[in-house]
Amino acid sequence: MESLIFYLLSAVTLISAVFVVFLRRPMHNVLSMIVVMIGLAGLFILLNAEFIGMVQLVVYAGAVMVLFLFVIMLLNLDQIRLPIDPREGRTWIGVGTALALLLVLFPILRAVIPSGTSAPETGQTMSNTQIIARELFTTYLLPFEIASVLLLAAIVGTVILAKKRS
Repeated sequence: MESLIFYLLSAVTLISAVFVVFLRRPMHNVLSMIVVMIGLAGLFILLNAEFIGMVQLVVYAGAVMVLFLFVIMLLNLDQIRLPIDPREGRTWIGVGTALALLLVLFPILRAVIPSGTSAPETGQTMSNTQIIARELFTTYLLPFEIASVLLLAAIVGTVILAKKRS
């Protein structure tokens, strides 16, 4: 059953990724990208990386893609249709070149990437979220706090700049 869900999610994600590249209307591209992000979140959940899957869903599909949709609707880009390139052969040459490169690099990548890696034993069963939280608040506490201060400074700067203009 898990394999069936994996193949279904993979197929939907790949087809949507192709739609992102080849569709002509920006609104359709962004909607296809949202489907890609949801499919990736599902694949992360199948890999038992629930935290990363939920972050993928909330941050990328929920926030970034909705922001893209909002900008497209605000700028009225939905009315614009990309022209069909008379030199469409370039697209297919690029696709063929990418596939040939993938065929050449596949054996090299297969030799370099280890096939079976196991997670280090922690002595106790911890969820992925607990492991990430422990690392984030012990090993990476200083970079985490620096990033939060930088984000706070950016928000304060944006509010000050917006207030001066009005």
